[in-house]
Amino acid sequence: QLQLVESGGGLVQPGGSLRLSCAASGFTLNRYGIGWFRQAPGKEREGVSCINTSDGSYADSVKGRFTISRDNAKNTVYLQMNSLKVEDTAVYYCAAGRMFSTWPPPPSEYDYWGQGTQVTVSS
Repeated sequence: QLQLVESGGGLVQPGGSLRLSCAASGFTLNRYGIGWFRQAPGKEREGVSCINTSDGSYADSVKGRFTISRDNAKNTVYLQMNSLKVEDTAVYYCAAGRMFSTWPPPPSEYDYWGQGTQVTVSS
């Protein structure tokens, strides 16, 4: 069964850090482009970051604070989130895909999605 599982979310104070993990089972992540998305209550889903073989792309709202990376040996992609802000509060999802018409790709071009992990930034 092809599956993505996110983990690492939680409650953190403003200025704090979290590292999200996106682990794959049933397929090899290094053959896929990976995206991180987030959705806050009452808001549309927003692309946060994505990575192909090596290059990461970031939304302006997280540039300089978030870092996406791969660990091919662990079949996992990470999203390191530093200097977190209240407005980063959302459910974070990872997604995997292979056929993209543009970069960063839109959500519709991803094939697999995780179930999401909650990130809450609050004092």
